[in-house]
Amino acid sequence: MLEKGLQEEFISIIREELVPAMGCTEPIALAYAAAKGREVLGCEPEKIAAKCSGNIIKNVRCVTIPNSGGLTGIETACILGSVAGDPDAGMEVLEKADDAGRIRTKQLLEQGCCSVEFLDSEIPLHFIIELSGGGHTVEVEVRHIHTNIVSIKKDGRTVFEKAKELADKGYSTDRTKLSLESIKTFADEVDLALVRDVYERQIRYNMDIAYEGISGNYGLGIGRVIRESYADGIVTRMKAYASAASEARMGGCDMPVIINSGSGNQGIASSVPVIIYAREKNIPSEKLYRALVFSSLLTIYQKEFIGKLSAFCGAVSASCASAAAITYMAGGTIGQIKATIDNTLANIPGIICDGAKISCAAKIASSIDAAMMAHHLAMRDKQYAAYTGILKENAGETISCVGYIGKVGMHQTDKEIIKMMLE
Repeated sequence: MLEKGLQEEFISIIREELVPAMGCTEPIALAYAAAKGREVLGCEPEKIAAKCSGNIIKNVRCVTIPNSGGLTGIETACILGSVAGDPDAGMEVLEKADDAGRIRTKQLLEQGCCSVEFLDSEIPLHFIIELSGGGHTVEVEVRHIHTNIVSIKKDGRTVFEKAKELADKGYSTDRTKLSLESIKTFADEVDLALVRDVYERQIRYNMDIAYEGISGNYGLGIGRVIRESYADGIVTRMKAYASAASEARMGGCDMPVIINSGSGNQGIASSVPVIIYAREKNIPSEKLYRALVFSSLLTIYQKEFIGKLSAFCGAVSASCASAAAITYMAGGTIGQIKATIDNTLANIPGIICDGAKISCAAKIASSIDAAMMAHHLAMRDKQYAAYTGILKENAGETISCVGYIGKVGMHQTDKEIIKMMLE
């Protein structure tokens, strides 16, 4: 049994991470910072300078900004956030953007109001938005987490500065006690009344955008293609609806999703397959909620080693967590859950992240396919042996090794990907 303090900490982690966001989270983060800057500036900016780390540039340039009228790019995110964003809405900052805001954004884009600069930073998620107008200048700096504003300066004077400890990691909760065993114990024991609202909203939001995406009106219509091209079955439907949800949000759909580890795609991949499996198998809602608790915390646990942004595709981590949660929901032992994780990470630990875009949906579909194969192997007590390749003696060690590869080993890979995209 987990001690009460640890249970409370895990609940805080869930509430801190599983929040709603519209569209791809990197452009939304820019819009949020620009809206905050406009609030401090007190007038519409005449000029905006967006200084962005390579990973921010990588993840913004190819996605459609929600409520923008089909526009893309860093400049759009910053301008729309500054003229029509609600700074109090967090990652739903653009929810109330209207026609007037869209028209003004297009005008300012044509005038070259916003410039973009490369910020040479070792922090993957790092940007500074500088707004000028009315004879004043405001600078908003964000590090590590999408809404983690570490400082705001007006005319060179600091008007807000976050405490160093929070500024350096971006969140207030303690993640050090997360482990596969503690996550399973928590999922088994938590009073669902304390988290039910979070998961009811996750189910509603993430399945709503999945149904919207399956219409085929976004991107390549990957969800419909999967449904129509593969034999009907539970894994086909998992892949179709999860990828459709991703394609919709990357294609500018203004419906929110519940994110995980700062990512809508990870929020989708760690929840939609679990929900579909439970519905197909007529699994009671209590069991589904516990499986979603397990999946969300396992995704967060994996991402603690990798980092919010890297050259490692987060769909792998989230799909791995989904399949492990399905093993958990299907009555698998802790050994079979560990086998599901190892079998997944023995197969697809090297899918690269080359930026946010509609093809992320295809990576989600491929990752779910691989993760469910891992699940079926595990349920038959089939598992790749420790010390073959990067696999270790236990799943936690394997997760940490994959995280090290994603964060440290692929650091230069990330730089080369960004270099190619900038060229």
